[in-house]
Amino acid sequence: MKFQEINKATNVFPGEYLLHEPSQQIVMCGAYKKIEGTIKVLANGKLMEDSIENFRKIQVNKEEQQLRKPRSCGGCKG
Repeated sequence: MKFQEINKATNVFPGEYLLHEPSQQIVMCGAYKKIEGTIKVLANGKLMEDSIENFRKIQVNKEEQQLRKPRSCGGCKG
């Protein structure tokens, strides 16, 4: 996994997973407020808001996506 720095030109979407550097937690984005310079996230079942500089975007390549993708049992096919 690679981590990309987030700035005001970066697009961050609700539902996207981010790394919160001060707490070293992976959190889910709830709202990206460019004008205010904050991101509201869900961390450990609680809403939290912090400045953009404290977050990193998680980049996963195609090989890692395939490893992490859940597979179905195949019983319903055919």
